[in-house]
Order: sequence, then C-alpha cells, then structure tokens
Amino acid sequence: MSEKPWFQEGLRFKCSECGDCCTGAPGYVWVNKAEIEQLAQQVGITVEQFERQYTRKVGIRRSLIEFPNGDCVFFDNKTRKCQVYHLRPRQCRTWPFWESNVRSKEAWQQTCQVCPGSGKGPLVSVEKILEQAALLKRL
Repeated sequence: MSEKPWFQEGLRFKCSECGDCCTGAPGYVWVNKAEIEQLAQQVGITVEQFERQYTRKVGIRRSLIEFPNGDCVFFDNKTRKCQVYHLRPRQCRTWPFWESNVRSKEAWQQTCQVCPGSGKGPLVSVEKILEQAALLKRL
C-alpha cells in the first residue's frame, strides 16, 4: 500500500451479523497452530482430534472444513451465528479490511456490495484498517 492510502479518512463498517461471510462459495479459512489449539480447547477435544474433525490440510497449511453447501463448519445455519465467534480465526476477525478489499476505491465498493455492514456504521480509522490488513498478511 502507498504511504497515504486512499482511505486516509477511514472507512465505515459495522458487522450486520448476517453470516454471509461464513457461507457461500467454497474457499479457505486458514488456521494456524495457536488458533487450532484455542479452538480445540473450546470444543473440548485434543488438537489431533480437532485437526481430523474440523480442518483439512492444504499444502503445508490447514483450513477449516466446510459443509457441502460451502458454509463454514462453525456456522450455525439456524441462528446464522458463528459458534466460536470469540475465538474465530484472524482471517475472520480482520474482515472486511483485507488488503484485497481496500487496495482501491473500486475494490471497497465491490466489498460493500457483498457485505451489508461495509460502508455503514462507525468510521474505522486508517490505523485500525492498516493494522487489520497487516494481521492477515501474517497468515
């Protein structure tokens, strides 16, 4: 990103809790060792059991598995809530401030079209946005 991002004044975001970012087309929700350990403890099983039951290996990394319809394994379709929200992986915690979503005004406009909370709610500072984008880069 350039020294002065186009969103220097910040961007608006307020999670609408719609669950759309947890559902839909197949993809990857990358989890690291620490996240796996925390989630395994939360679920009440060993790390090995958690990896077998809730993740898949993709190259040298691990991703949460999905239901056949593309929903995340921790998405409750009845409540439309994440069952592990307070321990959700950083990929989920940093949405929508991924570098791919904030690289340009056009990319942000596209994000606002698919995420009802993007572009609405309180102003998020440029510092917070850059911090979130940097967290995701360290996946």
